[in-house]
Amino acid sequence: MRNRSRKTSLVLLFFTLPVFLSLAASEVTGPPPSTKPVTLYKTTFVRAAPGKLLDLIALYKDRMAVIEASGDARPFWWRHTQGDQWDLMLLAPMGSYTEYYSKGRSARRDKAVGSSQEEFARKLDTCSSWREDVFVMGPPLEFVKKAFEGTAYYHIEIFVSLPGKQEELFKEREMENIYAVETGRPYNMIFVRDQGAVWDLFTLGCYRDIKHWAVGDEITKEQRAAAARKAGFNSPDEIGPYMRTLIDMHRDTMGVAIK
Repeated sequence: MRNRSRKTSLVLLFFTLPVFLSLAASEVTGPPPSTKPVTLYKTTFVRAAPGKLLDLIALYKDRMAVIEASGDARPFWWRHTQGDQWDLMLLAPMGSYTEYYSKGRSARRDKAVGSSQEEFARKLDTCSSWREDVFVMGPPLEFVKKAFEGTAYYHIEIFVSLPGKQEELFKEREMENIYAVETGRPYNMIFVRDQGAVWDLFTLGCYRDIKHWAVGDEITKEQRAAAARKAGFNSPDEIGPYMRTLIDMHRDTMGVAIK
C-alpha cells in the first residue's frame, strides 16, 4: 500500500510539474531591460450599454480576426470586475506612429477592414454607452506578451498627476516596482500618456488569479522594511502617503481575463 502511494505521488508530480514550471516561466518578476517607455499602445476603455455587456464582448471577439488580417497585433484585453466605471480595457500595440500609419500597413488595414468598419462602428454605438482612448508609451511588446501569458487577473492603477509632478510620479512608480519585486510580487508595467484622455500614467499588473494578487509571498516585517529602503522609501508605511503627494486623481480597477 505504501509503494502504491509513492508511485501515485510520482505520477501526479510528473503531470503537475510542467504546469508549475509553465506558470513560473510566464510570470514577470522583474523589469524590462530598460524601464523607459519605448513602444506605443492605444488604450481603450469601454462601458457597455445597459444589458449589452455580452454583446459588446462578442463584437470585439469577432473584430479580432479583422485586426489580425490587417497585420496588426491583437489587443490585450480584460473585463472589469470592480473599480472604475468602464467594463472593458483594450491595449492595442501600435509600435510607433510612423510604423502604424506607414503606407504599407495602412493599405493592408484598409483592405482587411473594408466596408466592415461602418458596421462595426454602428454596432459599437449600440453596445456601448461610454468610450475613452489614451495613447501611451510603454514596455516593449515582447515584454507585455510575457506578462499576459498564463495570467487571468489584472489590476490597473491610473493617475492624473499634480501639475509638474509627472516625472516624479513615474519615478515613484518605479520605486514601488522595486519594492514589489523585492517582496516577491510581480513587476507592474508602466504606461505613460502621449495623447488622448486626461490620464498621465497607469500601471498594469498581471496575476495568475485573485489569490496571487491578494496574498503574495509571506515575508517578515524586517524584510518589508529592507525592501522599502532599497526602493528609496524610509519604510513601507511611507509608500502610499508619498504617492498621494504627487496626484490629483487616482482610480483602481481589477478584473479578469475574457475567455
